[in-house]
Amino acid sequence: MGTSPLPARGTPARDQYRRPLRDLRISITDKCNFRCTYCMPREIFGADYPFLPHGDLLSFEEIARVARIGTRLGLRKLRLTGGEPLLRKDIEVLIGLLSPLKTLEGNPIEIALTTNGTLLAQKAQALKDAGLERVTVSLDALDGERFQHMSDSKVAVERVLEGIEQAAAVGLQPVKVNVVVRKGLNDDQIVPMAEYFRTRGHILRFIEYMDVGNTNGWNLSEVLTGQEILARLQAHYKLEPVAAEYRGEVASRYRYTDGQGEIGLITSVSQPFCGDCTRLRLSPEGKFFLCLFGSQGYDVRALLRAGATDDEVAQFINNMWARRDNRYSEQRGEQSGDQPKVEMSYIGG
Repeated sequence: MGTSPLPARGTPARDQYRRPLRDLRISITDKCNFRCTYCMPREIFGADYPFLPHGDLLSFEEIARVARIGTRLGLRKLRLTGGEPLLRKDIEVLIGLLSPLKTLEGNPIEIALTTNGTLLAQKAQALKDAGLERVTVSLDALDGERFQHMSDSKVAVERVLEGIEQAAAVGLQPVKVNVVVRKGLNDDQIVPMAEYFRTRGHILRFIEYMDVGNTNGWNLSEVLTGQEILARLQAHYKLEPVAAEYRGEVASRYRYTDGQGEIGLITSVSQPFCGDCTRLRLSPEGKFFLCLFGSQGYDVRALLRAGATDDEVAQFINNMWARRDNRYSEQRGEQSGDQPKVEMSYIGG
């Protein structure tokens, strides 16, 4: 990898399309207690699946160091993902190590987390006390039987709903609730979920079913587009668009005209937003991926454990980002055959 000049401290690194480095999504474990068919189908991720041994994972101190160095290159948002991040023991310790970055050199850093919500009720207060600011909860159905079918688990949907309310109660708000919509499987849940969440102060976001990884059996015929989802909602509610808050915001936002909240649409399939993508992803064992649909990882763990200086790590990240030209979603229709892609369960959504 060649060398690119480091930008001035705090100035965003830029890739080949001049997209700034703004977000770091940190997958802290490849393990999950769900087996959602679009992410970790049980026939692939069964009892004998070789998950990463603990010693291969980045330590909390290594993660915090990478994040701190990244702020020199423009990082303004950290999101902890998985797998299911709340399965990583003592996750609040990691958040405590990251928390000082929120005021580092006067540049505010937001710290958020995405979870399936099963452990959220019991962990919410500790997460908040450690410095977490917001949570996003994945929830694909309100109907209990449908929820268990889609998550391939025995968890009651009420447990996730309790986690959402507890997160809001301790100040991790507004809570965002993500729904992956698959035509013929849970698209009948769109309006019931909107009705349930719209008066509760949470933000409901509908996500088009995406072709992430190689194991989810993605089929375009199962995609309900954002416009089709919006049309179903508009048949019941009056909605108006809301302007984006920053470049790279993934959701198109709408609010109810009666003031009862808002919803979002994430349309990676029908309306790709690669041109504004500012996200870098870090895998549990320390590989950077430049795209959710990427296949090549860049090993920073080896650099960290070989005694590299902060300047050397910053140069590594800058060089990698400067050569980034990924825009998979925009090129999806041009791809021929099956393209290898990293699994979402390993790199986070």
